[in-house]
Amino acid sequence: MIRASEVSVGDELPPLSVRITRADLVRYAGASGDFNPIHWNERFAREVGLPGVIAHGMLTMGLAARIVTEWAGDPGAVVQYGVRFGRPVPVPDDDKGAVIEVTAKVTKLLDDGTVKVNVTASFEGKSVLGGASALVRPRP
Repeated sequence: MIRASEVSVGDELPPLSVRITRADLVRYAGASGDFNPIHWNERFAREVGLPGVIAHGMLTMGLAARIVTEWAGDPGAVVQYGVRFGRPVPVPDDDKGAVIEVTAKVTKLLDDGTVKVNVTASFEGKSVLGGASALVRPRP
């Protein structure tokens, strides 16, 4: 687990690339109970104006959080995490899926010992999450 003495404002976390396939969408739908057809039915997704089947927003959010939990070394060290959903992530019906690129940077050391980390997640060079940030409590 990361130690407070090892953290400075401006530190960049190791970047993360996350691949999402249609099979991942099926597994997530089963685990979450979110069977909205925009996440599995190409025809329906296009009929409602989407570019095709899209990843669940909460799945994208959760996968992006991995950059922080892996850096912290303990998922329990993340005491707060929030995002705004910016744009959908279309997931093609192939073996390659969609790749989300995630970066993060330490932006504040707070008086209570927590660290603020801003997270950026993008697909094909465009941001998919807005205002994504986490508060992490490193070990003393």
